[in-house]
Amino acid sequence: MNEPVKKGVLLVNLGTPSEPTAKGIKQFLQQFLHDHRVVDMTRWLWCPILHGVILPIRSPKVAKLYQSVWMEEGSPLMVYSQRQVTKLRQQLNMPVEMAMTYGEPSLATGLNRLLEQGVEQVVVLPLYPQYSATTTAAAFDALAKACKPLATLPHLTLIRDYHNHAMYIKALADKVRQHWAEHGQGDYLLCSYHGIPQRYADNGDIYPQHCQQTTKLLGEELGLDESQFGMSYQSIFGREEWLKPYTDKTLEALPGKGVKKLDVITPAFSVDCLETLEEIAVEGKETFLEAGGESFQFIACLNDSDAHINMMAELVRGAELRR
Repeated sequence: MNEPVKKGVLLVNLGTPSEPTAKGIKQFLQQFLHDHRVVDMTRWLWCPILHGVILPIRSPKVAKLYQSVWMEEGSPLMVYSQRQVTKLRQQLNMPVEMAMTYGEPSLATGLNRLLEQGVEQVVVLPLYPQYSATTTAAAFDALAKACKPLATLPHLTLIRDYHNHAMYIKALADKVRQHWAEHGQGDYLLCSYHGIPQRYADNGDIYPQHCQQTTKLLGEELGLDESQFGMSYQSIFGREEWLKPYTDKTLEALPGKGVKKLDVITPAFSVDCLETLEEIAVEGKETFLEAGGESFQFIACLNDSDAHINMMAELVRGAELRR
């Protein structure tokens, strides 16, 4: 009788600088912005811009922003990711490791940690609810590179997305309801997603359709009508057109449309990070209030909440059944 195959889980997120310094930020951005999935410009044109302009100017500025959200244990993204790993291990009673597409622990590090524990089948869960080539596919690229030196590959089960999974939508809705119970319900709920260039979507990236469906399902789960919720895209970078509407422009316009009390949630982010804690909770709040808004409430990410961990466990179990 064959012995059962030992299974393990590899949680994947984007990555984070190792320290909130210009040096740490530069090292992280250099790897991140060199990825063709993220910036697809011709290298001879992009590299001089990246190394000659963007990294020297942007790194010190971003370092100051990271310092404002850095936790005692480290980067928020890393801290919450480690908590997710700990809780999911307990929930599934199997090896679970964390890996980052950029920075450490890398996909190779995370995969090797599982293999060292005798894992033969790996369920790979990139924590991007909505698929995009810039995030999910980039993680799979890094996984393929990590597998290249291996003489024997483990069985790999890849979870592509979960943008419309019932437990994900319910976890988001419960997070909103909990926030409303503690702080009161605003006039409008804005779902802010990380943006990608419009050109990527024109070339076939299904990310905007996933964001739209998540927003629609969340609104339905909360019993909101179309006048009470909407969506936008944040973190715009460079001069080309990105997915619209832009979050900053939306925040500027909403008070003029009668929205004085605003709630904002960021469904594309599985853990709080610079883009949620600083760009939305601080900068976004300033933009909205300066435009005439009266109350701005940021709703935290799912992070290591029980509902989030339960959803991850269900995704892993479902992936195992599909083998």
